[in-house]
Amino acid sequence: MTTLLVIAKEPLPGRVKTRLTPPFTPPEAARLAEAALADSLRAVAAAPARRRVLVLDGAPGPWLPAGFEVVPQRAGGLDERLAAAFAGCSGPALLIGMDTPQVTPELLTVDFADCDAYFGPAYDGGFWALGLAEPDPALLRGVPMSTPTTGAVQRARLVDAGLRVRDLPRLRDVDTAADATAVAGTAPHSMFAAELARLGAVTGR
Repeated sequence: MTTLLVIAKEPLPGRVKTRLTPPFTPPEAARLAEAALADSLRAVAAAPARRRVLVLDGAPGPWLPAGFEVVPQRAGGLDERLAAAFAGCSGPALLIGMDTPQVTPELLTVDFADCDAYFGPAYDGGFWALGLAEPDPALLRGVPMSTPTTGAVQRARLVDAGLRVRDLPRLRDVDTAADATAVAGTAPHSMFAAELARLGAVTGR
């Protein structure tokens, strides 16, 4: 069975979702980040897994459900931090971030019987999920992160390594206020959508 990994930052004002400010204040952006993280963790908790691991920059809070191991993120760029997350796994592993609160347990229920890797592209050119039947940190090290071609480079790295890649649906990351509105519309029953609506009711946005 698969290890499910979530790589995340503690949702503190000024440290998360900075591209949401403006129009949101740093505390409001942090509340949206916390809701997105809680939704992501809830989906992971409901999906079948051998282990559930939160790879965290910061300290866990009341948003963390039971059943998760918490390990600190390593130092370095995002490629090094992702590589280190996979290095801590034996056997199949699937990693997601905290920017896709619309993720569902069904999307995270993967089977490596006829593939070596899963790849979840994001609309911004990155990726929201990466799964490896045999975790190899070298597949991530050196991939340029947070660029419009990050996803294409990462997927090509998998293919060039001879891996059979299965693509997951393309999802939209929450980076901007427009992203937040669009994502909440696709997941109207999520904690993220509820928090966005609450903020809108309070502020008139």
